[in-house]
Amino acid sequence: MEKKKNIRSLSKNDLKNAFTTMGEKSFRATQVYEWLWQKNAASFDEMTNLSVKLRSQLKDTFFIDHITLDEQQVSNDRTIKCAFNVGVGKVVEGVLIPTKTRMTACISSQVGCSLACKFCATGKLKLLKNLSAGEIVDQVVHLKNLSETKYDQNLSNIVYMGMGEPLLNYKNMIDSIAKITSEDGLGMSPKRITVSTAGIAKMIKKLGEDQVKFNLALSLHAANDKKRDKIMAINETNNLEALADALRYFYKQTGTRVTYEYIIFKDFNDELEDAQELAQFCKIVPCKVNIIEYNPIDNTGEPEDFHFQQADAKKVDRFAAFLEERNIIVNVRRSRGKDIDAACGQLANKNEVVTERMLK
Repeated sequence: MEKKKNIRSLSKNDLKNAFTTMGEKSFRATQVYEWLWQKNAASFDEMTNLSVKLRSQLKDTFFIDHITLDEQQVSNDRTIKCAFNVGVGKVVEGVLIPTKTRMTACISSQVGCSLACKFCATGKLKLLKNLSAGEIVDQVVHLKNLSETKYDQNLSNIVYMGMGEPLLNYKNMIDSIAKITSEDGLGMSPKRITVSTAGIAKMIKKLGEDQVKFNLALSLHAANDKKRDKIMAINETNNLEALADALRYFYKQTGTRVTYEYIIFKDFNDELEDAQELAQFCKIVPCKVNIIEYNPIDNTGEPEDFHFQQADAKKVDRFAAFLEERNIIVNVRRSRGKDIDAACGQLANKNEVVTERMLK
């Protein structure tokens, strides 16, 4: 028996060819495409403008890789964290982050992560799976619906800053953004989408080659190779010089300003010397800096020097002021959703508990 194919892996032209082969009119492809990417249909039975016979044929030939909500938590600050089931024993988390001016969906691109950054809970998990474009889009749709139904606001921004490294799931990440921004899909502006990377130089260059329209954020956290090596293993093969070269190419090709994400740790990267190194790195391309407070994770089994703490508030302010005095755009991000482990770096901190329950 021939294995069923994921229908959401097909382009519109692929769908047209499939319907022609089935003896159907090619316009059926447009109908099905709308059901999949505009209406986010989870089953073929929802496609009520198709005949029962055709829906049955589709069921026999294809499947829809639709994710389901397993658990939902609401923070005291209205942040909502969702655990999504993407297969037996596989869970990803997405977060809706409400502020006074924005409603942001923070979404995942992989189940787990292979990069093992020392300050990140997801990095403590093994990489289990690359999410498909459909599974990524499903997170956006669910958080978009939550934003509208629970808070009566439209989703304004999307950040690929959840579980996983988006540039190591490049094709599916790009395909998902194409579906999110297409008029045949969700119709959102690419300028409202930000993809965050731990820093993979050759893939940053590929973003430039592809002349992407969305925003790029680099998780920097230290503008010093020795310090960055200590907390981010990826820096050993993608050092600051390689990243600088890639960022120059990216900016030349796209003209898009880069964001540097800088989690500030007590007594590690919070001194004015660190700010000076960051200011120097900021000269490479037009940029802005998001200074992010550290959110504690379970450090069981880690050496004592990896038990990070939040930097002193006065030091953070002094650090930010140093950069601003050098005409660098700086935002100090106060974390949201910490009480439900939904803040930056905390996703999947409780993932093993959810997974264990799902397997029972």
